[in-house]
Amino acid sequence: MLTDCCVNLLNGQFRIDTKNVLDRAQRAGVSRLILTGTDIETSRRLIKWLSPGERYSTAGVHPHYAEETKPGWDEALHELVRIAGVCAIGETGLDFNRNFSSRKSQLICFEQQINLAMELNKPLFVHDRDSAGAVASTLAIAGQLPDVLIHCFTGNQADLEIYLDAGYYIGITGWVTDRRRGSLLRELVPLIPLERLLIETDAPFLRPHNVPDAWLANNTVSTRHKHRCEPAHLSFVLQALADIREESLENLAQATFANASRLFKLD
Repeated sequence: MLTDCCVNLLNGQFRIDTKNVLDRAQRAGVSRLILTGTDIETSRRLIKWLSPGERYSTAGVHPHYAEETKPGWDEALHELVRIAGVCAIGETGLDFNRNFSSRKSQLICFEQQINLAMELNKPLFVHDRDSAGAVASTLAIAGQLPDVLIHCFTGNQADLEIYLDAGYYIGITGWVTDRRRGSLLRELVPLIPLERLLIETDAPFLRPHNVPDAWLANNTVSTRHKHRCEPAHLSFVLQALADIREESLENLAQATFANASRLFKLD
């Protein structure tokens, strides 16, 4: 059994075959999905997809959308994260790579979600892209935090050490299978303690490079989706990690499933 800790189920790439995507995930042994909220509306729409024991969700505002929030968004988020099955606050954090929202707006939005997580003792689902330590410092000064997942980690060794020293969980995606962009990450994943490691697809993004060409035909998936990542691809992330860390698939599967249960407080 596997838990995919980040699935962007409401992305347009899943619009026409959502049920098939979910069915393929189950057949591939991905028994639990964490569906990712990126703004208030998306977080609200995810509620109808919740299914105890199978599908949970986060609720939050991604840094890309920090400037698109409407008055009262924080009150709306407060209500959403109290719904059964909503297991974390996020995706929140900072993205200084694309800067779709100003850095000031991102920081204000991030701080408000940190405060809510502390108030409700909800885990934080955190995005950090090229923040040059700003995510780490913002979390550090907040005080006693609930559990934190650094989603889709792509930082350097100094970033990793800071996050591990703080006791955070580290999420690894198909980025680790990219021989060019993921070369540094491949060097770092053996340094992550097994009890802090989580796996995720970030579907429909970051399709693992080790998915065989025959996967589409073998799973009756249209060739129009040949570049799309699905939760069913999580086993390929697991396989890459097993190879790099020189650990058994079974051990990694059991550990990451248990870690997700502990972090998100799942049964």
